[in-house]
Amino acid sequence: MKNRSTTAQSIRAVGRRGPAGIMALVAAATLAAATPAIAAKQQRQVAEAVAPRAAGDPVMAIVSIKSQQVTFYDADGWIVRAPVSTGTTGRETPAGVFAILEKNREHRSSLYDDAWMPHMQRITWNGIALHGGPLPGYAASHGCVRMPFGFAENVFDKTYIGMRVIVSPHDTVPTEFSHPSLFVPKPEAIAAVPGRADKLSAEAEEATRAADEAKKAASVAAKEASALPAALRKLEQQKTRADAELAFADKMLANAKTDQARAKAEELKQKAATKAADATTQLEAARAAAQPKRDAVAATKEAAKTAAARKTEAVKAATDAKLAGEPVSVYISRATQKLYVRRNTHKPAPDGGGEVFDTSIEVPVTIRNPEQPIGTHIFTAMAKTATGLRWSVVTIENGDEARNALDRITIPQDVWDRIGPTALPRSSIVISDEPLSSETNYRTEFVAVLSNEPQGGFITRKPTAPAMVASDDGWDNGFGFFYRDPYVQPANPRRRSQYQYYQPAQPFQRGFW
Repeated sequence: MKNRSTTAQSIRAVGRRGPAGIMALVAAATLAAATPAIAAKQQRQVAEAVAPRAAGDPVMAIVSIKSQQVTFYDADGWIVRAPVSTGTTGRETPAGVFAILEKNREHRSSLYDDAWMPHMQRITWNGIALHGGPLPGYAASHGCVRMPFGFAENVFDKTYIGMRVIVSPHDTVPTEFSHPSLFVPKPEAIAAVPGRADKLSAEAEEATRAADEAKKAASVAAKEASALPAALRKLEQQKTRADAELAFADKMLANAKTDQARAKAEELKQKAATKAADATTQLEAARAAAQPKRDAVAATKEAAKTAAARKTEAVKAATDAKLAGEPVSVYISRATQKLYVRRNTHKPAPDGGGEVFDTSIEVPVTIRNPEQPIGTHIFTAMAKTATGLRWSVVTIENGDEARNALDRITIPQDVWDRIGPTALPRSSIVISDEPLSSETNYRTEFVAVLSNEPQGGFITRKPTAPAMVASDDGWDNGFGFFYRDPYVQPANPRRRSQYQYYQPAQPFQRGFW
């Protein structure tokens, strides 16, 4: 009651001051009402944290759009977390499944005010990335995931190309999981990988050498045979002329009226007959000599073709053997009813951006009740166990339970037999209703975006160029180069006074790795 009386007295006092006093009171009331809202935003911002244990190598990072937080996980659980600032309304960071494609310690935008994006870790080629940036305490970027500057610097050296990045619309964590459909590696198969890879690499080198020699022999034979048509045409023309001269001599002899004319015609015919016979002999000899050369061209061409096929098979076998020593990623899409396999070759992309991923396996799968949602689930091999691998699952869209999702899929046994026995920690199986994004190409692992979540920061960016195609002898010149947009984020840290910066409550533990 006393408060109401005091407020009434204040209003009357302000009223006596006229319009200016009333406006001052309204402004004060507005500020008082706005302050709790701003405070609420700031209160929702989590603090940086480090797990109270020794950290291992990171296996994945999960960005929660709801909590504006990123958490990195190793084989034993979370290791570090920090607040982030994801895309604002209309420029939302897309929720989905990604992997680190490229890293750049000092990246700047070439289109947006030379915006500084330190410790950039790209997850799409059209410009979505994790990087250091200003954190006002809420979603404020143009699609990227801003992390605290110091945090971004600390995690930069520990992450790697191909590391899984999950952007979830809600809070989610890896949960321990087991299922008979998950890879069960065989120790003897894994132990045999290095020796088998060396053996097949040597065979591939030998097949390559043989293919090169066969190709060279075919080229020499073809070059030698290339002059045959012209030489034969010349001899055929000589024979035609000689035959014509003989026919003319026969005609003169038939028309001769006197002994002198007949003798002259006889002499002409004899010379023409000799010339025609010589032309015929030369032509037949040339034709006889040409046939072995033609046969050699056909034989060397066929040998080169066979050697090239053997080389292709040997190189493929050697590549598969080498890749068997790498973690394998599998993506199964309900939308396309296909299974895709990716493994990092660790070869630099021909245009200088990122690394090349092997894309040699793409096969149809059978999904029971394909008209029903299956959700988006990421199964990850976290570590070795005595019997195989320890798995976790992260669900970011629960169309169906993770276990039911695996139960509904019939995977070709030959594919599992090909990649399962040598599966290593960090291998993964992703099941989703979504097709692979057009951002998925030869230098990405997988990019899949949840279609029922806002993705303005993804849609408004220019897509990358069509995927390049690899030829047997390397990268074909016909594929062109990727257009790579700079990050759409108009921020220049050289004018830092315009931002509210995140300040951790406690000094950040910079030695968490």
